[in-house]
Amino acid sequence: MTAYIVEKLGLGQDEANLLRSTYTDRYGAVLLGLIRHHAIDPHEFLARVHELPPLAEVLRAERGIARLLAGLPGRKILLTNAPAHYAMPIVEALGIRRYFERCVSIEDMADRRAWRAKPDATMLRRLLVREGLAPEKTWLVEDTRTHLKHLRHFGIKTVWITGHLPIRNSLGKVMPRSGRPHYVDIKVQSLRELRACLATGEGAKRVARASRPRQSNPN
Repeated sequence: MTAYIVEKLGLGQDEANLLRSTYTDRYGAVLLGLIRHHAIDPHEFLARVHELPPLAEVLRAERGIARLLAGLPGRKILLTNAPAHYAMPIVEALGIRRYFERCVSIEDMADRRAWRAKPDATMLRRLLVREGLAPEKTWLVEDTRTHLKHLRHFGIKTVWITGHLPIRNSLGKVMPRSGRPHYVDIKVQSLRELRACLATGEGAKRVARASRPRQSNPN
């Protein structure tokens, strides 16, 4: 993405990298910032910056990921800011496609008025209605903490999964991995931990604790 920004906007490497990081933080996806501020062709962008290398050489996943997904309760919908031509080969290569009822890519999030991406509230509201999902019975599992922050107010339960996060981003900034923000119901490092948490009922206990009103200190 940085190379594309360098080429299209004529910026230096550091400037382009900063712009990419800024748009990701502000809009949830670099694409939305480039459309809004630079009128780039979204289809060209998605094609150019999502060219897959040989997956066998680069793909890494949690051991037993298919079995772990199969063991998680409820319907499963994959919601990704990646384009379908990028996301689906990865899902297929991991052998987990059959566990998702639906895969919603960034193209699917767009409407006649605008391109959208996580954490767009309009997009999520429409998705919940279209799929007949009750917010209080819906869990959003994310490694991007800001997506959880912006979408928690819908009443959905939030899971922050941290085990695969890099220690630093491409700008050298330390990635937040410690603590559990108030908008995160459950924090886990892996799907294995999440499955164990839900299986033992610990997940429900954590949600109940997180939902209690905070007591003010009288002193």
